[in-house]
Amino acid sequence: MSGEDQQTPSTDDRPGGDGIPGTALGTAPVPLSVLDLVTVGAGSTAGAAVRTAVDLARTAERRGFHRYWVAEHHSMPGVASSSPAVLLAHLAAHTDRIRLGSGGVMLPNHAPLVIAEQFGTLEAMAPSRIDLGLGRAPGTDGATAAALRRTERLHEGAVGSPLLERSRELGDEFPQQLAELTRFLDDSFPDGHPYSRIHAVPGPVQATAPGGVQSPHRPPLWLLGSSGFSARLAGTLGLPFAFAHHFSAANTLPALDLYRASFRPSETLAEPYALIGVSALAAEDEQEALRQVRTGALAMLRLRTGRPGLVPTPEEAAAHRFTEVEQNFVDSWLGNVVHGTPDAVRQGLDDLAKRTGADELMITANAHTGEVRRRSYDLIADAYDFPRG
Repeated sequence: MSGEDQQTPSTDDRPGGDGIPGTALGTAPVPLSVLDLVTVGAGSTAGAAVRTAVDLARTAERRGFHRYWVAEHHSMPGVASSSPAVLLAHLAAHTDRIRLGSGGVMLPNHAPLVIAEQFGTLEAMAPSRIDLGLGRAPGTDGATAAALRRTERLHEGAVGSPLLERSRELGDEFPQQLAELTRFLDDSFPDGHPYSRIHAVPGPVQATAPGGVQSPHRPPLWLLGSSGFSARLAGTLGLPFAFAHHFSAANTLPALDLYRASFRPSETLAEPYALIGVSALAAEDEQEALRQVRTGALAMLRLRTGRPGLVPTPEEAAAHRFTEVEQNFVDSWLGNVVHGTPDAVRQGLDDLAKRTGADELMITANAHTGEVRRRSYDLIADAYDFPRG
């Protein structure tokens, strides 16, 4: 452990031993965290993107950001985060205190038992530092989703669960998958259930074996969403909720209102806890910040029009000839990106926290190079008077 890392507050010292509530440091209105898509810039490689992720995670830890999440995507050349569990294991080996998690794992793409095993392993590697954020979208296009899903069988693991009727009522399989995953994580299938003799290992079953000792902790579950479905489900179950404001800003306030109105206290939370993802990038100069965020806007335009690729350079983005329709898309996209000088970004984040009432802001910085993103996180931390390692 480096001297720099020793100055970072321990997650276990913060309010809420499960790591769900964070602590607002410095002058920040709420806790700040980081979402990394592990993007690959033109002229670079996936290996370089992973090394950048390690550098960014260590920077976030050193500066006091509460958590660092990676997100599952598939069949996108510019995003090297198809396997969150593998990435998180790597990041856990290079950090000491910061919470690490998925923002998220797309539950419909995986067998719940496999996710329980993967995140049980991560919990064993980084005790009390792992978050399991779950989404119900495939994180890719329809054809790739079909390639990921090897069966259309309705999951049997939720038989007898209160969520089963809920899933039938909503016409969606996700609550059923969630119930099955929760039972594997808690090792709580009742006697007589088809899965009662199946155990996710590492997991609670190890404490019941002769001489067995197992940590009482398991990764807290978060539900992710960009519309109202997961907001309502998270509220009903008393789970923390993460909303994708960075690409679904029009739905942010309705979804948060629905989450809070639906919330029922649970063993996990006594009151609602919602974070929102926000795209933000700070630079010393306003024009430089705009030059950098336009690379992400062009990458998103290409993705939305069926031409996904690597994140372009600032020069390529500046030279691109946009049609009127394309320019309208870029302008709209950039309208939801908080960018500019550190003071301007701080003001934008403050305004967003006040307008939404979010309990936490999770910042994702879209730019061509890792150095620009790392510098942005440092500038934002400085703007809020975060401690320096």
